[in-house]
Amino acid sequence: MLSAMRISILIIPTIAILLLTSQKSAIAQEIRATVNISTPKLQKADPQVFETLKRSMEEFFNNTAWTDDEFQEDERIEVQIQMTITEEESDTRFKADLIMQSSRPVYNSNVNTVVFTHLDRDVRFDYQQYQPLIFSQNAYNDNLTSILSFYAYLIIGMDYDTFSPFGGEPFFLLAQQIMNAVPTNEAAQFRGWMARDGNRNRYWLMENLLNPRIRPLRQVMYDYHRLGLDLMYKDPETSRATMAASLQLLDNVMRNYPNAMMLQAFANAKRDEVIEIFKNGEKAEKGQVKNTMIRIDPANAATYQRIGF
Repeated sequence: MLSAMRISILIIPTIAILLLTSQKSAIAQEIRATVNISTPKLQKADPQVFETLKRSMEEFFNNTAWTDDEFQEDERIEVQIQMTITEEESDTRFKADLIMQSSRPVYNSNVNTVVFTHLDRDVRFDYQQYQPLIFSQNAYNDNLTSILSFYAYLIIGMDYDTFSPFGGEPFFLLAQQIMNAVPTNEAAQFRGWMARDGNRNRYWLMENLLNPRIRPLRQVMYDYHRLGLDLMYKDPETSRATMAASLQLLDNVMRNYPNAMMLQAFANAKRDEVIEIFKNGEKAEKGQVKNTMIRIDPANAATYQRIGF
C-alpha cells in the first residue's frame, strides 16, 4: 500500500488488500510513460536509432523504482513525453525539444487531470543505438539520463503535492540532488542546469519549487485537486468554491515572486480545465477566477473570456 505521503484516492476493501499483497505481480512502478520521438530534420543518423531510444526511455521511466512506496497499476502517474530532434551535431550527438506532461485520475470519475506540463528547449545529449540508460541517484552518468531522472522526480513530487500538503518535498530534493550531481564541465556544455543558462530552465524549475515564496502555489496544488476536483462527484458547487478560493492564493505568489516560472507552468497545465469548470460557476466566482488567471497568464487573457460573466 502507499505510504501516508501519497494518500490513495482508491477505496479498496480489506479482503482485496490481502489478495493484492500476496500477488507481487499486482504491484507496479510509479510512472506509466509513453514516449514519442519525432525527427523532422534528420539527415545523418539512422531513424532506427530513435526507435531504440524511444523504447529505452519508456523502460527507463516505467521499470525504475523511483520511490519506496507501492503503487497499484491504476494508481500510476500517467506521463506523456514528446521529444523532437531539432539538430544533429554529429551521428551521436543531438539537440532536442522535450515536452513533459503528467496527469493523475480525478476520484470517482473517468477523467484525468493534467498536473504538470513543460517544454524544455535545452536538451542536448549523446546517444548510440542500444546504449543503456542507467539510473543513478548519486552519480552522474550522462546528460540524458540526468534529465530524465530529474523530470521523473519532479513529476512524482508534483503528484504527491496534490495528495497531501507539500507531500512532494522529498522528491523535489532528490531532483535537486540529481541537478547538483552534474559536473561543472558537463553543465557548461549541456545547457539548462545553471541559472545563467536562461530564466525558463531546469535550474529555475527547482529553484521555484523549493522557494518559500512559491509555497502558496504548492498549497493550491493540494486544495485544488484533493479538496476540489476529487470531491466534485459529491458536491460540485462546494468543490468549485473551494477551488476558486484556492486559486486566489496565486495572487500571493504574484506579489512576492513576479514572473515565477511555476506560475506559468500552472497556467499551462490548468488553463483549459479552469475555463471548463468555471463556465458553470457563480457570477462572483467567474470574475474572481478569471481575473486571477489573467494576472498570472496575461498572454492568454482573451482565452479566459470563455469563462463568461
